[in-house]
Amino acid sequence: MVRPIIILLGAIPVLAALFIVVPTLLRPEIPSVAVNSDDVISIEYSKQHLKKISFGLTQSIGADTTEVLSIANDGQTTYSLTKNGYSEPDKKYQLSKDEVKRLTALIKETGFMQIPETSYPVKNDLNEYEKFGLQVTLDGKSINLQWPDQNSTQEFIPPLINEVQNSMDAIIAEIIK
Repeated sequence: MVRPIIILLGAIPVLAALFIVVPTLLRPEIPSVAVNSDDVISIEYSKQHLKKISFGLTQSIGADTTEVLSIANDGQTTYSLTKNGYSEPDKKYQLSKDEVKRLTALIKETGFMQIPETSYPVKNDLNEYEKFGLQVTLDGKSINLQWPDQNSTQEFIPPLINEVQNSMDAIIAEIIK
């Protein structure tokens, strides 16, 4: 009689730990506990496909394709595409409040705003590469970052920048589908 009670009492902390750990492992999203309704965020993300153009003795780098994604605090999103020098009509999109809250949490709770503005030099022997830019304004504080794709530089691009880039690319994919 005593043994089943001891086993039951010993199982309670184990079950409580499982109820806490399992949901945390199953949803890899960033918690949004520090995000409040007073936060004001605006994001402008740009993506350029650059090519080296040769003019005989001189060379220049020009954008073949440029994509710009602007996100306002209310979730109003504008996507612009310029291809071969011609602009396509802007596409409007509305992000849900949850999506804006998730982006705000990604920016606010991960220390993104404290990333130092660093120059990422591109390898000299490249003829084509992708270049990204991100300007974030959160509660009056701004950060402006520019970086090439990881294969185009010998510098280390922080994973947090790549995470935000992937989030922006996912929004673009949703808009253009």
